[in-house]
Amino acid sequence: MSPRFDVTTIGEGQLRYSVPLGTDLQRATQLDVNVTGTEANVASLLARLGWRCGWLSALPNNPLGRRVAHEYAQSGLDLSAIVWSEAGRLAIYYVEFGLPPKGTQVYYDRKDTCFANMTRDDIDWEYLLDTRLLHISGLSVPLSPSIGAILTEAVERARAERIPISFDMNYRSRIWTTDAAAEAIAPFLQAVDILFFARGDAERIYGFAGAPQDIVRQLGNLTSARAIVTSLSSEGIVAWDRHRFHIEPAKNIQVLDRIGAGDAMVAGVLHGWLQGDLFKGLRYGVLTAALNLTHYGDAVYISREELEELLDGPGADIVR
Repeated sequence: MSPRFDVTTIGEGQLRYSVPLGTDLQRATQLDVNVTGTEANVASLLARLGWRCGWLSALPNNPLGRRVAHEYAQSGLDLSAIVWSEAGRLAIYYVEFGLPPKGTQVYYDRKDTCFANMTRDDIDWEYLLDTRLLHISGLSVPLSPSIGAILTEAVERARAERIPISFDMNYRSRIWTTDAAAEAIAPFLQAVDILFFARGDAERIYGFAGAPQDIVRQLGNLTSARAIVTSLSSEGIVAWDRHRFHIEPAKNIQVLDRIGAGDAMVAGVLHGWLQGDLFKGLRYGVLTAALNLTHYGDAVYISREELEELLDGPGADIVR
């Protein structure tokens, strides 16, 4: 019998409050609101692309939690394993867009949230493991000791049932240190099948440097992953399947909002992997990242048919 889902994931839902470009938070008189969540961003885009995806999380049973759930439900993401909490709060982060010499600033408000307070007894393990692929993120590991333990157990259970695991490092300097990150993720690196690790994170955490292939090989020495995918930021993506490398250059675009582009890229690559073609996934990945970068907000709203049209199409200023 085939699994219920193509992809399942576990992670925190959040609201993103941002101020318009040219305004700082301490003088803001209004905030734009977007629903976000690293793992849910990946799964919801895959759901829009026609895959069966489930997201396990905890949300407060109030208008903010329902706002998050409604947004992701619209994408087709299955939310039947959400834990609704009568106590606790929703995670929030604030964005202050910036141009050189000051870059965009992100400030987190994620302490004592419903998700961070989850325990293993809150997890529907049968739901989470009824899948072709389990996707997790290093961003969630440091949120609380209990979440770290849940993710560790999820990986162990998936390995025992021979379920492939996708892991996106997603390092955030305002959440933990490089030393703490390196120590905590070491066991995950030995358990995953597909590793997403940005070049900037490899440089910050491990000091890796050199050509893209050199960095990927150095990451390969740390992991047993069969495929390693490394974002090169504005240069594109490189992937290694332990046999050959493939580099896909980034799209030439005008960037409006960088936040969420990594999640969109991961979803695009997994869209190819789920079809049995990792390297074609890189083509999807640079396209979905570009779509994210060229609009405000963390989510990409596109169907599989639209994505295929854009994959080889020249694009147009106006479609009439």
